[in-house]
Amino acid sequence: MIAFKALLKNPFKSGLIFSSITIAVMAIFLISSVSQGIIGMYSKMIKTDGDIIITQKGISDTFFSNVDLALLSQINKLPNVKSSYAMIVGASPVGKMPIVGVYGSTQNHLGHYKLVKGNYPKSGQVLLGKTIAKQIFSKTVKIGNKRFRISGTYESDIGFEEGGVVMNIADAGKLFSRSASFLLVSSSSPDKTDAIVEDIKNLSDAVEVKTTKKFVDEYNQFKIIENSSLVISSLAFLMGLMGIASVMSMIVNSRKEEFGIMRALGKSRLFIIKNLFYETLIMSVSAYSVALLLSIAILQTLPTIDMLQGYVNGSLSLNMAFYVLLSTIFMALFGSLIPAWIAAKTDPVLLINQGCS
Repeated sequence: MIAFKALLKNPFKSGLIFSSITIAVMAIFLISSVSQGIIGMYSKMIKTDGDIIITQKGISDTFFSNVDLALLSQINKLPNVKSSYAMIVGASPVGKMPIVGVYGSTQNHLGHYKLVKGNYPKSGQVLLGKTIAKQIFSKTVKIGNKRFRISGTYESDIGFEEGGVVMNIADAGKLFSRSASFLLVSSSSPDKTDAIVEDIKNLSDAVEVKTTKKFVDEYNQFKIIENSSLVISSLAFLMGLMGIASVMSMIVNSRKEEFGIMRALGKSRLFIIKNLFYETLIMSVSAYSVALLLSIAILQTLPTIDMLQGYVNGSLSLNMAFYVLLSTIFMALFGSLIPAWIAAKTDPVLLINQGCS
């Protein structure tokens, strides 16, 4: 009760601390969550319909990979292969939009895209993701230097896909001058996957064959995103925590007169430290809770913003939330209790004089 009264006694200072902690925690959440969301979407897109992925050997990015589509017929003859399909992934200007994901698919994979209206694309046609469809109002659309007729609209749980366009792999091959970016294969049984990987390796020396799980774990672009995110979020995290500690320290130092009066009235050092502990705990947990709710709200809103085309998403893990909570409380207490302990040990008359000066 005393802690609440102390916080309400000076609403401006309390509001400054609250805002500083809230903004610092939100920055940590959003930077880390958006990077993990991007990785999660692409990982899900690759893992959805395949146990094995085949890419061009020596290529670190699927956007530059070129795999011979003829290999697909040989793979289908292997034992324990349940199904297989090929994809071309690329990016191109679409209509007035400067960059959009383009997915060329074999016919047996078009059903992966949930049809909202219209039909699946035939030669010279494209299927628009719901996000893109909101921005195109004609019956045709120019992609790169070619114009395609729009066959319909699809939706997907994956932002990358819903913010893109789908076409037949033959049309995508002409557009990007390649046969296939990668092939995906499903095995009839999980314990047969490794055997299929070895069989496919024997078919061609020009390809890299991995399980989709291993591919996602080793994908260079994911490592770049994760490392960049780690550096940026760590800097934001440290700056935010140091800011919290600094603000708490300044606020405590500004209350020296109050502590001096308490000591002169016979209040113990423990009494001062205990009340400041509760004040800091209430403030940091409250600010953290608001930051968490605001971050979740922003992350849920991001996929619905048309200008982002569904490419920006966020994933907030329970482990991250718990880690940030502990760190926030620790730094807030560190910034407030140490100067308070020093002040509590100082002569009350000196504290009152310092506060009045």
